[in-house]
This record gives sequence, C-alpha cells and structure tokens, in this order.
Amino acid sequence: MKSDVEELMPRLLPVETCDTEEYNSNEPPRNPQEYLRQVQREASLCPDVVVAQIDPKKLKKKQSVNVSITGCLAAPQGFSPSLKWQQQQVSKFSEVRQSVNKHRQHWKSQFLDDNVVMPKMEDEDGWKRFCLGENVCLDIQLKEEDKVNPGLDYIKTGFPPFLSIVSKLNQSTISAVLEYLINWFEERDFVPQLGRWLYALLACLEKPLLPEAHSLIRQLARRCSAVRANLESKDDDRLSALNLMICIVARYFEQNDLADKELEELGNRRKSLCEENSCA
Repeated sequence: MKSDVEELMPRLLPVETCDTEEYNSNEPPRNPQEYLRQVQREASLCPDVVVAQIDPKKLKKKQSVNVSITGCLAAPQGFSPSLKWQQQQVSKFSEVRQSVNKHRQHWKSQFLDDNVVMPKMEDEDGWKRFCLGENVCLDIQLKEEDKVNPGLDYIKTGFPPFLSIVSKLNQSTISAVLEYLINWFEERDFVPQLGRWLYALLACLEKPLLPEAHSLIRQLARRCSAVRANLESKDDDRLSALNLMICIVARYFEQNDLADKELEELGNRRKSLCEENSCA
C-alpha cells in the first residue's frame, strides 16, 4: 500500500514493480531500471515519521555566549569634551573634506618626490612604516638631541599625509590602510603620526560607508575611549586627539551611540523616552 506522501507526490519516472524475493540488494544494479527499483525499495523501508532522540540533561548545561561590547567606555570625570567643542570639530572636519574633494584631481596629478615610494595596498608592514616611521614601528628610542632636532628623515619619522599622497589613494586602499593602522593601535599607544594619518584617511573616506569601513571606524572609537579611560591627567597631550577621533566617528559619521554626551543631552534623551512611553 502506498503511503500518503507517495500518493501526493507525482511519479517522474515509470518504475515497474518487482518481486522483492528475486531482488538482491547486496548486488550493484545492472541497469537503470534496477537502480530505480533499489531507490524505491530503500524509500519504502524508511519510516513515515522520524523523531530525534534528545538527551534533556544536555540542554540543562550552562552555555557560554561571547558578547562584544559595542559602545565606548565612559570618559573619566572632566575628560570628555563639551557638545559645543564637538560641533566645532565636526564643522571643521566637514570643511576639510570639502577642500580635499575640491582639490583631489589637482593633487592626484602631481608627481611625488623621488624619496616617496608608496607601498602596495596589501603590504601591511610597508604601510605601517610609511605612515608611522621606522622609529615608531621598530620601537627605536630616540636620543635627546634627536628629539630636539629630528630633521626630515621621513623614513624614520614617517611620511606626513600630504594631499599629494592621500589624493592618490582609492577607497579600497584607504580602507586597507585604515585597517592596518587601527590594528596597530589596538596593541600599542597613541602617537602623533597615527593621529595625523587617521584624520587624513577619515577625511578621504566616502559616504555612505561600506560595511567594512563602518566596522573599522567603530573599532577606532572604542579603542580611543579605552586609551582615554586610562589617562591620569587632563593635561595629557593625547586627550584632545583621542576626543577628536571619537567625535568624528560618532558625530560626523553618525555613530551616535558612541558619542560623548553632555548632561543636557542625556536629560533631553530621558525626556524624549518618557514622552514616548506615555504615548504608548
């Protein structure tokens, strides 16, 4: 007798009925007809309903779940910038982006000096040395006289992000170099060369952001907040640069959950939530 499933399913290939006593399933099929018969027989031996055997004890065991913290660490008291300062920085950053876009073609056509050899996009170590310099990448301790008069040895100190350089980078290279520098920053401290290049690359990053770039800049803001959280003094030279990076990511690129909030902003947010709940 055919099952209900067999009745509902149309037969695509005609298969003659066979005598199961004469059929030897241990032998390989000798022709297509015997193969179809073998498939038919195996299907008839399958139960209509299969129930999985689950051990309830395994479900009661505690399971570990990895949760990534997506927000920024709160700044120590007095270390976060005012809303007015953040708005001013966003306005300046917007002007820089407009200027870069306006003059990009001009600077892109300019020849670089002979000593400027830009690495290939996939050369991560090359880009780190190019942007940060060998002294930083190789952790070379400078002598006191070198700190006073470092000279212009860009191989050692890193090439500044001149417009003639960054204008030659396409979006893929910009994202790649951003990733290289942010990965470097994840394991090391903030240095001035890093800040200059991050600012320049963000100024060249086109909107709307690609998913990879979106993830990268959020990673940058979180790392900046982590370094800031460990600063001991508001007079630390790194504080302003760290606040600037967080501000650009959060305010200009609209990652608002990462922004430094003022008490007034927090109060307005709570008021808005209360109004929404009362209307619900």
